[in-house]
Amino acid sequence: MITDLTRERWTQLQQQVRGCDATGRWLVLTHDNPDPDSIASAATLGRILRVAFRHPVTTAYGGIIGRAENREMVRALGIHLTHSRRLNWKHYRHVALVDCQPGTGNNQLPEEWIPDLVFDHHPIRRATQKAGFTDIRTDYGATATILAEYLEISGVGSNKRLATALVYAIRSETQDFGREFGGADKAAFDVFFPQADIRALARIQSPRLPLSYFATLHRSLASLESVSTLVVSHLGPVAQPDIVPEIADLLLRLEGKTWSACTGLYDNRLYMSLRTTNPRADAGRLMRRILGRRGKGGGHGMIAGGWIETNDDPRSTAESLQRHVARRFAQLLKKNPDRLAPLDLGNGG
Repeated sequence: MITDLTRERWTQLQQQVRGCDATGRWLVLTHDNPDPDSIASAATLGRILRVAFRHPVTTAYGGIIGRAENREMVRALGIHLTHSRRLNWKHYRHVALVDCQPGTGNNQLPEEWIPDLVFDHHPIRRATQKAGFTDIRTDYGATATILAEYLEISGVGSNKRLATALVYAIRSETQDFGREFGGADKAAFDVFFPQADIRALARIQSPRLPLSYFATLHRSLASLESVSTLVVSHLGPVAQPDIVPEIADLLLRLEGKTWSACTGLYDNRLYMSLRTTNPRADAGRLMRRILGRRGKGGGHGMIAGGWIETNDDPRSTAESLQRHVARRFAQLLKKNPDRLAPLDLGNGG
């Protein structure tokens, strides 16, 4: 499953890491509110740095791990992640970003820091080009696939827990190979699936859900709006921001809809997620146009996410921001925003 590109870049990665202070501790950072792809990628890179290069490593995240599946993944597989608020940044000489990039506003890397390593499958950002080593592959469905190839070529070997994490990450990010995947993703899945813990995988995929989840689901259905092939839901305050993309995924399954958008309020931010069934779309670009200079966002072909600070403009209410992004979403897809109307579930839409 190891590609020629990975063979070439493995040599470059070795040079980069071995050129660093051998006694310096590494920090591997995920994006905020990490998903399975980010969690598995961090765990894999951490193992490579520890075993192949003999460096001390801390893996860390910002935000929260809120989604039930993600919490169960961390618990069942014994993945150790430190919250960024517990970090003493003075202890780290080197930093790597996985499934995110500098300057995007979705990770805890201080603005003045230049990362040593960046691994991602989203379009490259300008600030990323300053990093010591980068591996950005937009034709891969998951960052975990990139790191899986490095794990194989490093020769350090996997274990049942890490194999399970990689399998679940690839399956989750590509929605069981129904969205934005390539041959490399399927090859990595096929290599690690025989090593995975099937019972743990089943528990991760079907965790017990709190009552608050169903309350949020109820709000999402009660707030549905639609125009043409677009559907929008505003959740209001949420217990964790990663429920927003989860609901956006769910809404895209609505018959006759090709675009979905969901918003939710958390910690003075309005979070927004976009999804589409169009494989030729550029949801990341659309998200950046919706948010403009008021927020931060990105993504790639069929999925995107971002946020706006709700306290930047005292004249703006959360409700007005929700209306603004929904109308902008419709306008940019050439739908009449004045025709956004509630969906009547009692009549089946």
